[in-house]
Amino acid sequence: MNLISTRIITAQVETLINFYEQVTGLKATRYTPDFAELKTPGATLAIGSIRTLQFFGGDSVAQPAQNRSMIIEFRVDDVQQRFEQLAVSLKSVIVQEPTIMPWGNQSLLLRDPDGNLVNLFTPVTPEAIEKFKGN
Repeated sequence: MNLISTRIITAQVETLINFYEQVTGLKATRYTPDFAELKTPGATLAIGSIRTLQFFGGDSVAQPAQNRSMIIEFRVDDVQQRFEQLAVSLKSVIVQEPTIMPWGNQSLLLRDPDGNLVNLFTPVTPEAIEKFKGN
């Protein structure tokens, strides 16, 4: 089994696409006005409008902007540099400035326009760097 994608269901597709393009530096592929993907070497972040819920059984299967248990994480080459790039334009969404976590990553925690937590991190201790070698 291989985790391929995480999908965010939203009522504001373009706003989320623009946020994630800015945060990641990636360009989204827009397949329809209701669905886009940001692809990384390891997985894909998909963004789907609430209109796509009809294909999964109806509006009651997911509700946008209701997440309070998940953090979407992106490994970046230099989290401090990314913080400096985003600090002015995204200051209002920064939850925690770059901080070294007990497991060896330096992490920048943001909140996307739907309220989802987003962690940009860089492994900084030898153990954390080793953990991500080859990924």
